[in-house]
Amino acid sequence: MADVFAKNIAVSAEDAAKLTPRAEFRVFGRDIIESVKEHMWECKAVLYKARIMPEEVYVLSKNTNEANVKVRDGLLDIKTRVGVTPEGYEIFQPRGKFQFPVKKEELATILENLKVEINLDKSEYTFDEFCDMVRENSKLALVSVEKKRYGFSVNDVICEYAYVWMNGALVETACCESEDYGRMKEAVEALGLSKMPNTNYLKAAKKVVGF
Repeated sequence: MADVFAKNIAVSAEDAAKLTPRAEFRVFGRDIIESVKEHMWECKAVLYKARIMPEEVYVLSKNTNEANVKVRDGLLDIKTRVGVTPEGYEIFQPRGKFQFPVKKEELATILENLKVEINLDKSEYTFDEFCDMVRENSKLALVSVEKKRYGFSVNDVICEYAYVWMNGALVETACCESEDYGRMKEAVEALGLSKMPNTNYLKAAKKVVGF
């Protein structure tokens, strides 16, 4: 199984467009993890890896939930929603991971996907300048996110459960992701998650921080 926790590697927008997007079903809430653990043994889950992730900074936009923009390992990372499966699973396509200082043209594309208009009068922007830009715009918000993730698989479908701190507030999450929607549906049902609403990180963060 691919290492879904592999180190974040900078790629161009052109390279990112060649990556095959996976569909994802994710849930957030309280007391999710204990329930998932119980179901894991029943469906013969294969334990994979645990990892404490480096702190991430997510960018929320009041105008969309379809552009996942975050900073991790010093890289500005964007992926956008390109579809929804008949089962309701969201498909996000990577769009690139950019080193700071970020070029004006790359930042303009990211802001376009966040559906906000900001005048860019410099040729490139540092991380601090980018954060200041976000804070000054009422349609955008920064959220600090820390994750302790536990990866496993169910019938070769990549899964995880995780403890997540959003601006210090603890929530639990679990997810399944795959290009094989049939197997993915089976995994979601086997883990007892199918009756919960599919909620991506952007929607969950907005709820937690009240944005």
